[in-house]
Amino acid sequence: MTESIPFNPALAELAFLVGDWDMALSGASFLPDPEQVVHGYFGFSWIEGGGFLAIHQGAKPPAPPMATWVIGRDEASLDYRVFYSDERGVSRIYAMSLTGSTWRMWRDNAEFSQRFQARVSDDRNSIVGQWEKAIDGQHWEHDFNVTYTRLS
Repeated sequence: MTESIPFNPALAELAFLVGDWDMALSGASFLPDPEQVVHGYFGFSWIEGGGFLAIHQGAKPPAPPMATWVIGRDEASLDYRVFYSDERGVSRIYAMSLTGSTWRMWRDNAEFSQRFQARVSDDRNSIVGQWEKAIDGQHWEHDFNVTYTRLS
């Protein structure tokens, strides 16, 4: 797959993400069966002339997504900012980093904190990670596992 370089050079290291991915969610307490694996769409695309990277989760455009993520970066910062909104009306802002093959996102909030850590495969065609949560912002517990696999 040819990866286009974004207009915004601060996002260049994320170019490999552009495209369509299968998302496999598992190990989640909120699923009826904890052994269940749920698959869904996870697509990355440039928006605003490459100024930002968008993620559409749940349905491939032009259908409305279940959730939308928008990634941006201050060129003077090492971390990204991720704006998240979903059909439940949930709206969150995460910090994000990509260092080598380690992708991290985190949100610190006294009422509900989250953190995500994943490993990007050497060929950049799969990403395996997990989310954790802290309802009180202090006591961390497993939330769910997620695997992203690039679709051809």
